[in-house]
Amino acid sequence: MVRIRVLVVDDHRIFAESLAAALAAEPDVDVSAAGSGPAALRCLERAVTEGRRYDVLLVDADLGSTASALQNTRPAVPVQEGNADGLVDGISLVAGVRSGQPAVRTVVLAEKDDPRRAALALQAGASGWVAKDCSLSRLLTVIRGVLRDETHLPPALLTGVLRELTAARKHRTESERLVESLTPREREVLRCMVAGLGRKAVAERLYLSPHTVRTHMQNVLGKLGVHSTLAAVALARRAGVGPADLAGDVVERGGQLA
Repeated sequence: MVRIRVLVVDDHRIFAESLAAALAAEPDVDVSAAGSGPAALRCLERAVTEGRRYDVLLVDADLGSTASALQNTRPAVPVQEGNADGLVDGISLVAGVRSGQPAVRTVVLAEKDDPRRAALALQAGASGWVAKDCSLSRLLTVIRGVLRDETHLPPALLTGVLRELTAARKHRTESERLVESLTPREREVLRCMVAGLGRKAVAERLYLSPHTVRTHMQNVLGKLGVHSTLAAVALARRAGVGPADLAGDVVERGGQLA
């Protein structure tokens, strides 16, 4: 029998314990639980080290939004806890897992239907969005379905999610057009801004004077039609612009981009 390894990630201990115990009763399911994003990442890393990768993550959509009101009772399935550092909210955890372990399928568990957040979850790499109060049989159908590369959404959410995805695509297209209006040097400066570098740090990496960098930054803001670095970074991310590689030089001294 092929066994499915599932990790429940929820900071509501009672819910996490109950769901994990219910899944553990299935003959083909091995289940663990984590009470925070950092704890989930540690579970994933440990599983890789031990050669026992997880197949599916069930992630609370509201992960990290509540204080850890964890009881001191011993759970039937141990819940790995962690502090609030690192990735804690559900959507960020989905994106992090998608980037670090793309073979792992993630399903978001939600208290209520929310087309916008469901669309964000899908964009982050989730394979499904399921109500927390759905039946166990429904949840097992979704778990087995996402392992066949299916995407699962409640029918009532489909129209709203498609509308959100269409709007996001429109915004991305407009953002891409604006980024394409930048010169190669301005795009490098923008990538440094996305990486969180200040004017002095950008100047050092691009071998420019701070005054020249200031001029480039002002040009970037003007061409993108925004008034702050934060807004420029948000637009850049929508356009798919990644941060500059801080591990190496952005450009060579005296290159054509100067």
